[in-house]
Amino acid sequence: MTIRLKSPEEIAKMRRAGRVVELVLDRLGEMIAPGVTTEDLDAEAERICREHGGQCLFKGVPGRGGAKPFPGNICASIDEEVVHGIPSAERRIKDGQILSVDFGVRLDGWCGDAAMTYVVGEVPAPVCRLVEATRYSLTIAAEMARPGEKWSNVARAMQDYIEGEGFSVVRDFVGHGIGSEMHEEPKVPNFVSRDLENRDILLEEGLVLAVEPMVNLGTAAVEYAGDRWTVLTRDRKPSAHFEHTIAITADGADLLTGGGRLNR
Repeated sequence: MTIRLKSPEEIAKMRRAGRVVELVLDRLGEMIAPGVTTEDLDAEAERICREHGGQCLFKGVPGRGGAKPFPGNICASIDEEVVHGIPSAERRIKDGQILSVDFGVRLDGWCGDAAMTYVVGEVPAPVCRLVEATRYSLTIAAEMARPGEKWSNVARAMQDYIEGEGFSVVRDFVGHGIGSEMHEEPKVPNFVSRDLENRDILLEEGLVLAVEPMVNLGTAAVEYAGDRWTVLTRDRKPSAHFEHTIAITADGADLLTGGGRLNR
């Protein structure tokens, strides 16, 4: 496993890419309402990205198992869709749903990647709790991320919090290193496994990670839909997803897609 640390100058370039991601997710948050299609959101994300000189990362990513390349600029996942939902003109957002949007940008050769889950209208209280717990688990990770910390300790804190709230951490998909490529080493789980304990990640200055907890209301088990892209909860209960691109600095976590350093 080769992990490439980034220089302050490279992190500054990644921050610019991350700022475009942040602008897109903020704008989509303003647009999301009953009746809006996920294709509407996809088109706006592409427009903003191009306006700032960036390239959308997801469109054209090769599929698995014979699936076509990913056709969207965003991943738009509704309710029981965990990740990789395909935007479509036929998919209109409805009151009472949650919508997870994942978006990535390459700008001047460097990448940023983030995700948000949005609550649309009147959503059942347990689902609102799911969204807030998933968001907070990412905050836990950012607050703990500093040089000298082991990732297993961070992952354990995230997992303990989520399971203590009565929810399940998705194990089939994890975060990742990020830099000049969207997916770099290391793999960054949101839970503790024997593999992580055997091959732990020691956080150090210059490491940049895309940390992305995915949390289910019911079972952690997931499966693919017929399009071979969209990932669904097996029990069809809702799922939430948050992500930030986080640089490890001497002073702790720097959120390259979230407005900078955490307030402490």
